Amino acid sequence: MKEINIIAEASIPYLRGNIEKMGHVTYLPSGEFTNDAVRDADWLIIRSITKITPGLLEGSRVRLITTATIGFDHIDTEYCSNHGITWFNAPGCNAGGVGQYFASWVSLLALRGEIKPEEMTIGIVGAGNTGKEVMRFASALGMRVLLNDPPRAEKEGTSGFVPIETIAGEADLIEFHVPLTKTGAHPTYHLLDEALVEKLAHKPIVANLCRGPVTKTGALLEGLRTDKISRLIIDCWEGEPDISRPLLEAAEIGTPHIAGFSAEGKRRGAYVCVEHGAEFFGLPMPSIEEPPAPSAPLIDLTAARGRNQVYHALLHTFDPRRPDRLLRDHTGDFERLRKDYDYPREAPAFTVTGAEPDFAPVLREIGFKVI
Repeated sequence: MKEINIIAEASIPYLRGNIEKMGHVTYLPSGEFTNDAVRDADWLIIRSITKITPGLLEGSRVRLITTATIGFDHIDTEYCSNHGITWFNAPGCNAGGVGQYFASWVSLLALRGEIKPEEMTIGIVGAGNTGKEVMRFASALGMRVLLNDPPRAEKEGTSGFVPIETIAGEADLIEFHVPLTKTGAHPTYHLLDEALVEKLAHKPIVANLCRGPVTKTGALLEGLRTDKISRLIIDCWEGEPDISRPLLEAAEIGTPHIAGFSAEGKRRGAYVCVEHGAEFFGLPMPSIEEPPAPSAPLIDLTAARGRNQVYHALLHTFDPRRPDRLLRDHTGDFERLRKDYDYPREAPAFTVTGAEPDFAPVLREIGFKVI
């Protein structure tokens, strides 16, 4: 059998040392994915920074593309379909990391005394894998949850879903977890625009943890200026990596598109890519090592009281202030900050001690080990 020629994006973790037995492997930075470079490749393993275009693939022998991301708008899927090229994304791989990011920024504001999560209504726009994980965290924190997902509502019925206008009228916090689409029955490009901002009734916190163009930059800034929006949490930006400095300056928290970048999420993304490749080419599935243990896996909560125990535990796993500070100090290094990011571990990697009886079940629900 002819050896499979694999080209993998160099910054994807959990591949090196694991996939070499599957074929001849070349690791390239995203900027070096060119037509000449991929011409003799059978399989490309990429992430969202690598754009799969007709110009890249034309004349190549590429048969399989796997992306270690939930999104696939960086792949020209129509070209692939028309030229017999199979592609796979990794749906849900980063859902736990996004849920962790959400719960951590909520915990930060709660510890500051600026919000009381148990008294808030959250509107989650997009109820796929990531939206459902955010809902799990929000419910554990005592929030009332409203879900908006027109494609799911059409398939499953409207029970359990609300129109986005209901979210605009009732939510204290709105998070977006939709793919970026510009066509079809429910396009998400500029889903939050000036018209939707005008309908916001509770001066909500608005968070974009999905794709930058889902929220229109000018509308976000106008919402702050007119007091229709109270705070912005922005991880995904229009124009990445050249992001809006006024939006960063206005945001309560601004990070370089790392919300799903947990160690577990990165491993899941790599695993799914390799699993699809093994099945497609009829190769044995190699082992993919587990993430390294966290540097401080034990969380002692004896000094905290009440709900603050939950907030302190969540912030121990991930503190958004660090990537926020790095982005503000090095705004022009957006992509480098993503590549050099130190992936945090999710809650199941941590053990909690000193939990009060009323909050030990909440900590377990989130995923912590409680002793």
